[in-house]
Amino acid sequence: MWGRVQFLAGVGDEPLAALAAAATRYTYEQGQTIFLEGEPVAGIYLIDVGVVKICRYAIDGREHILVLLNAGETFNDVAALDGGTNPACAVAFTDVVVWRVTRSDLKQIVIRYPTLAWALIENLAGRTRHLLRVVQDLAARNVRGRLARLLLEQAAASEEGGRPLPLTQEEMAALLGTVREVIGRTLRSLVADGLIAVERQHIVIVDRAGLELEAQA
Repeated sequence: MWGRVQFLAGVGDEPLAALAAAATRYTYEQGQTIFLEGEPVAGIYLIDVGVVKICRYAIDGREHILVLLNAGETFNDVAALDGGTNPACAVAFTDVVVWRVTRSDLKQIVIRYPTLAWALIENLAGRTRHLLRVVQDLAARNVRGRLARLLLEQAAASEEGGRPLPLTQEEMAALLGTVREVIGRTLRSLVADGLIAVERQHIVIVDRAGLELEAQA
């Protein structure tokens, strides 16, 4: 199972076997909380089946989705490495199966296998780059541009043989740092401009070049 993790490719069979031996399997139903922000470190998790939502909540209760993670990806790496509390909430976006390795077990394995430590560091660097892009998008790109990028990413996932997530307008809003009403208005404006169409509650890209220009604006 750990061999499916892209950033662990090349660390060798022994570290992967050690992780597998230390891992405990958990299942969660859609919408069930895996852990909460601020709780003591729960360990590092690997998604075996399904999609996990990593999110935080504002004081007023509004949700902001940081990222949606798929099978073969890990989460809670930061807390597992620094020993601090969980930095965000993890929720089963679909029914999921995950494997957890506790911080103490992970520490022992990393000490034995330095290649694993370096792989974890590189993965954290990649996550940091993603978060920097999110911050830049929120600061420099309007909702129309952010939504255009999200729709293009969904289309790319479908074209690559994956299954794009059926996101509601509220979930789009939580991903893009806005509210559902704004997403609704923006979708209608994209339809009016001939960039997308809505057919049986599915969004279809009509003018890809035009949508790409919106995403770059």
